[in-house]
Amino acid sequence: MRALGHQFPEHEHPELLVGLSKADDAAVYRLNPDQAIVQTLDFFAPTVDDPFQFGQIAAANALNDVYAMGADVLFALNIAAFPDDLPVETIVAVLEGGASKVREAGGAVAGGHTIVDREPKYGLCVTGIAHPEAVLRKASAQPGDAILLTKPLGTGVLLNGMRGGEVPAAHEAIVIAQMSELNKRAAELARESPVHALTDVTGFGLAGHAVEVAMTSGVGVELSLGALPALPGLEAGVAQGLMTGGQANNRDYFSARVATARALTPLEDTLLYDPQTTGGLLIVLPESAAAELGARLQAAGIGNWRVGTVVASPDAESGGVRVTD
Repeated sequence: MRALGHQFPEHEHPELLVGLSKADDAAVYRLNPDQAIVQTLDFFAPTVDDPFQFGQIAAANALNDVYAMGADVLFALNIAAFPDDLPVETIVAVLEGGASKVREAGGAVAGGHTIVDREPKYGLCVTGIAHPEAVLRKASAQPGDAILLTKPLGTGVLLNGMRGGEVPAAHEAIVIAQMSELNKRAAELARESPVHALTDVTGFGLAGHAVEVAMTSGVGVELSLGALPALPGLEAGVAQGLMTGGQANNRDYFSARVATARALTPLEDTLLYDPQTTGGLLIVLPESAAAELGARLQAAGIGNWRVGTVVASPDAESGGVRVTD
């Protein structure tokens, strides 16, 4: 599906600051010198059995793309598909779960659209706002920058294990809580620091999103395997043979731009390529500011890990990722 992005004609407009030609976490349209609309749409099939939790997770996943652009949430529209024989109570629970996250974000659900489909799907079209000059892109990383990650990795594999009853209840609760968590406070703290680039780690996995930062910024990215945080239960799940099709797809698509000095262990491969749901922010900022932001995030109860460094790319036209121990 990624190849489709190159098939659409580019739509040039003087006020469209971020669109198809500058792919990022959301589109940005300048309204006036002081305000820009930031808009994104995201939806997917159920990730968990509980309908309220599913609504929360899908909504948080969409809302976090606005935060990844350095914007504030204004309102959201539901986008949904449900079988016509699904109990009304289940549909209401999904929508209420989503609405609870929009309220937490400080926004409002202003409407939406629902169709009949055999497989349930739910998500949001989210509209946010930011100053045009304060929008944070993934394309502005600079050599010497530090890279922080604000959530541990492994939701894709653990979700697969949860579906098969192979994840302990305590670990399952941690996964669901993380996937329901907004990146709102983490983004607010990042905006108070001299951040050069920002994105969130979602379907492309850590390596895929690091490649995007490198390519769009014309730099290289070094990731330290020993620094990559794993969700509780991930190591055991990988040892049991758990993985996802998305992990294999990400590896196939991005590995040509990911250099490793040795063969990766199954756990290391998972940490790099496992697709994340509602993953953490990847914050790229000057080395001199990294420790202070890390401490402020920690004081706010937000975990964060120094996972890498931006380096100069030998080829200014393209970037890549180098993985170290």
